[in-house]
Amino acid sequence: MATATRKAIKARAAPAECAPTVLNDAGARTEILNRLRRAEGQLRGIQRMVEEGEDCLKIGQQFAAVRKALDSTYLRMTVCFMAQELEQKLAPDDAQKAGLATMLKDMETLLARMG
Repeated sequence: MATATRKAIKARAAPAECAPTVLNDAGARTEILNRLRRAEGQLRGIQRMVEEGEDCLKIGQQFAAVRKALDSTYLRMTVCFMAQELEQKLAPDDAQKAGLATMLKDMETLLARMG
C-alpha cells in the first residue's frame, strides 16, 4: 500500500517550473551550516545532560533553545531561497535589488517575531 501511495505521489509531481532549487549563494550556505553546527552542539549538550541526570527543567530550557535555533535557521534558509528565486525570476535592476533585499530583511524580522 505504501509503495502504491508513493507512486501516486510521484505521478502528481510538480511541473518543471517548480523544480527543486538549491541555494547558490555560498555565503548563505555557510551561514546555514554554521547555525546547524551550533544546534548540533546544543543537542550534544542535551544528550550529556540526560546521561548525567540533570534537572528536567534545565534540559527543557535547552530543548527550547535548540528549537528556536532550528526555527531561525529554517526561516533564514527560506528567506535566502525566496531572494534567490525572486532575483532569478524578476531579473531586477540594482535599485530594485536593494529594495527587494530590504523588504526580505523586514519580512524575516516580522516572521521571526511570530515564533
